[in-house]
Amino acid sequence: MRSSPGSRWARSRRWLPGLLLVSPSVVAIGLFVYGLIFWNTRVAVSGKHDEVTEYGFDKGRNFVDLWDQPSWPGAVKHALLFTAVFVVGALVLGAFLAFLMDKGIRGEASFRVVYLFPMAVSFIASGVVWRWLMNPAPPERAVGLNQLFGKLHLGALANSWWQDPDWGMAAMALPAIWQMSGYVMALYLAGFRGVPGELREAARVDGASEWKLYRYVVFPQLRPVTLSALIILGHISLKVFDLIMAIAGKQIITYVPAVAAYVEIFDRHDPANGATIATYLLVAVAVLVIPYLVWSVRSERTR
Repeated sequence: MRSSPGSRWARSRRWLPGLLLVSPSVVAIGLFVYGLIFWNTRVAVSGKHDEVTEYGFDKGRNFVDLWDQPSWPGAVKHALLFTAVFVVGALVLGAFLAFLMDKGIRGEASFRVVYLFPMAVSFIASGVVWRWLMNPAPPERAVGLNQLFGKLHLGALANSWWQDPDWGMAAMALPAIWQMSGYVMALYLAGFRGVPGELREAARVDGASEWKLYRYVVFPQLRPVTLSALIILGHISLKVFDLIMAIAGKQIITYVPAVAAYVEIFDRHDPANGATIATYLLVAVAVLVIPYLVWSVRSERTR
């Protein structure tokens, strides 16, 4: 028995508004995210190493040949060092600030605003400021932090910052830690406030000190928060570009994959190598994000 036009229209009214609502987003994501990922991958597996060569197909040789370039292994090493210092530093500083906030300090709202404010600043703007703060000029021309250390008679702390050949990328992580630690603080503070007061009181009744209370009761409850912060900070650090360009520019001592992709595409006019580097970055971010998404979906299903 066929349904009447009126009944079909009534059923369509249930799903049609929702479809119309999400259609622009679906189209935009499909075109500007997955469409561009497809195009980037196509260029990465092509032989287009200049602006006139046809695309062709190189059977993935670009992904192997890239490691023969002198600057690429160093860029990967710099990115890993930056990621390690940035992620650990932001997690530790953010958790410490959240711990202080959780103790109910006076003027908590004002401190939250102060700690969260750096996140509202772009990496370009903070990079310009930190380029001055971490100026590696010699003592007679010192500015920024080196000048401050000299006036405080702490000249031993003055150093070359991001120009250090071994630990320059660790210094480069300092502005990123300053900028993102407030965000991590907000995550941990929300987690602290979400721990039931009954658990805290039960631990105190059992004789637990404040250190043991946080070590064995509070922080184990915050593993999802830590994992979320780790994923967010990790993917930010792997694709960092604007901060490094604002502070150091395209110098080999601060070379990272995102800067290498920019140089390959716009300076050397090699689209294939630039797309290959972008594909490596995509895979690195996917390795972090996809397991987290799978874990989140499974956790929601088991609740």
